[in-house]
Amino acid sequence: MTPAAERDDAGRGRARRRVLVTGYGAVTPLGHSADETWTAMLAGRSGIDTVDGMDVTGLDVRIGGQVKGFTPGRYMPPTVSRRADPYARYALAAALEACEHARLVVDDRLAPRVAVIIGSGYGPVGSIYRAANTLRDRGPRAISPFTQVTTAMDSAAGEISMRLGIQGPSRAQSTACASGADAVGAGMRMISHGEADIVIVGGADACVTTVDLAGSGNARALSRRNDDPTAACRPFDTHRDGFVMSEGAAVLVLEAAEVADSRGATPLAELTGYGASSDAHHWTAPHPEGRGACLAVEAALRDAGISGADVDYVNAHGTGTLLNDATETAVLHKVLGDRVTRIPVSSTKSMTGHMIGAAGAVELVASIQVLRTGDVPPTINCDEPIDPDINFVPHRAQHHDGLRTALSNSFGFGGHNAALVVRAV
Repeated sequence: MTPAAERDDAGRGRARRRVLVTGYGAVTPLGHSADETWTAMLAGRSGIDTVDGMDVTGLDVRIGGQVKGFTPGRYMPPTVSRRADPYARYALAAALEACEHARLVVDDRLAPRVAVIIGSGYGPVGSIYRAANTLRDRGPRAISPFTQVTTAMDSAAGEISMRLGIQGPSRAQSTACASGADAVGAGMRMISHGEADIVIVGGADACVTTVDLAGSGNARALSRRNDDPTAACRPFDTHRDGFVMSEGAAVLVLEAAEVADSRGATPLAELTGYGASSDAHHWTAPHPEGRGACLAVEAALRDAGISGADVDYVNAHGTGTLLNDATETAVLHKVLGDRVTRIPVSSTKSMTGHMIGAAGAVELVASIQVLRTGDVPPTINCDEPIDPDINFVPHRAQHHDGLRTALSNSFGFGGHNAALVVRAV
């Protein structure tokens, strides 16, 4: 098949620009940086624990993946940290790390050609709940004049654009659990179509709240292993009983290849494929035949100019719910054929929990690290795999030589599906 970078771009009569990843950052339940998160993943360490900092009395689910010990003052002045929702604080911290990693300074020359897209499934829900409670308890005069800004879905993108001096488009992306992956895909398109030279992309969420734990718990979507938090998230395990709500952020720097080369940036990977779809089936259950998920994965492979036989690693959506894991396993068999039985497939959600809008971005960072190092993070708690023919990398990390291409899946509530293909450089 023709490599994506050499194909004409949607009939426009010109070759697509290559899109490189030159930096990334992360704030997760496993650590306050991409390196800390990656080290914990390889060690098989869980970031899931009993929820603290809020009253969980009466909740059926009292566990989650929280970002603990995060100090906003390391990344932003008090004026920003006071107004910004936690999800925006995490996104800004991850963006600053990503730009430092990429050695990117947005000067007056670059600024108009730099964009930012941050995905989020829930957005600034904590600020929304607090504002509603303040209005109820103290009346309208107690509402901050920043409320309409800090309770908006685009507040993370806005904080990043203002802090970094970005003058290109700044946008929010919201497609439930696929938000982070869709943000990356949208950024990839902007560069490949010539609309921007550099895009700061990623996802963030801070939805470990009593309201969201109660709602998702009542939907029977969450694990109820309150007495054993680190064993609660069990992707692809026969005894899985639901996902674990978590929070965090990851942000990546995407650049057109010629721009990265001109400023001497070090490429970490090449983003080659993106596909998205909708199940058009149910708000919380995946299509029973994985129709939408298949469409997204097939579109990503087609966009990358490869087939399933070229995939060397899959970072699975792998939530640990009964329906998702069974459906995703069937999808991988269908799309990858017998290749899926010969490559590692792991779910890092087993350690991070499900960071909703941040998940796809965090998992893309992990996929890139797999290609760079050959080390594959495990699926912890996978004691009895639902498919013994697939190497789910149970319990412990594995090393594999020659990994060149990775597929990262994100499938969300509402039937939102997104898949990304990334290649080693």
